[in-house]
Amino acid sequence: MRTVQGELERALSCLMGKPVTIHGTSRTDAGVHALGQQASFRGEFGIPTEKIQKAVNHLLAGKGGGLGKMGRMGDVQVVDVREMPLEFHARFDAKGKLYRYIIANDEKPDIFRRRYCYQVEPALDVEAMKEAAGYIVGAHDFQCFQSSGSTPRETTVRTVHGLQIERVNYENRQGHRSDIVIEIAGDGFLYNMVRIITGTLVEVGLGKRPPENLKDVIDGCDRRLAGHTAPAEGLYLVKVFY
Repeated sequence: MRTVQGELERALSCLMGKPVTIHGTSRTDAGVHALGQQASFRGEFGIPTEKIQKAVNHLLAGKGGGLGKMGRMGDVQVVDVREMPLEFHARFDAKGKLYRYIIANDEKPDIFRRRYCYQVEPALDVEAMKEAAGYIVGAHDFQCFQSSGSTPRETTVRTVHGLQIERVNYENRQGHRSDIVIEIAGDGFLYNMVRIITGTLVEVGLGKRPPENLKDVIDGCDRRLAGHTAPAEGLYLVKVFY
C-alpha cells in the first residue's frame, strides 16, 4: 500500500544514495490531511540541506507529490527542510499538536469537498457546541474519546490547552456557504480522539445531547458514552509544537 512515509523514504533514499528511514511525529489515518506533519532522519550526505527540499519534490513528482509534469501539484510535498541537533527526534521531542476539523454545515452538500470536510446538512447550534467544549479543555482522563480496541497506553490522561469553535460564512459558485471550524491544541492525543470529540460536539449541535452531558461522558471513562467518530476527511494536522 502506498503511504506518505513510504514515498518520502523512497525519494530520500534515491537522493542520498543509501537507505533512509524517517521518523514522523504522528500517524494519520487514511483520508486525514497533514498540513504540518514533521519527520526527522539522520545521516551524513553530500547534498547541502538547503537543496534537499527541491530535489526531493522533483523525485516525488513522478508518483504524486511535488510539481509534476505540466505544472500539476501532486499529493505529497516537502515544504521545509532544516538541520537539527543530532539528538533531535521528530516524535519524541514533540511537546504538543494543533488539529483543525472542518464541518461544512449546509443544506446542499458540495461534491467537490467530499474529501476535505464532514458535510452535515442540519443547522448546528454553535453556541451549544462552544459550551460543551468548555468541559473538554484541561487535564482529564480522555479514555472515553479513544477508539475501542486501541493499543493499550500507559495513561489516557491528556491536557487540552484550547478548543476553539467558529462558524465561517462565505460565498462560492454554489452561493452562500457555511463552515464550522474546530481547532484543538493539546500535549497529546489518543487514537481517534479528535474525531470522536468532533462527533460528540456535532451531536450537541444537533440537539441530541445537552452541553453539560460532556462532563458525564468524560467522568465515565467509557467510549460508549461519547458520540460517533467523525469522518477522517475533515481532520487536518496543522502544527507540531517543540
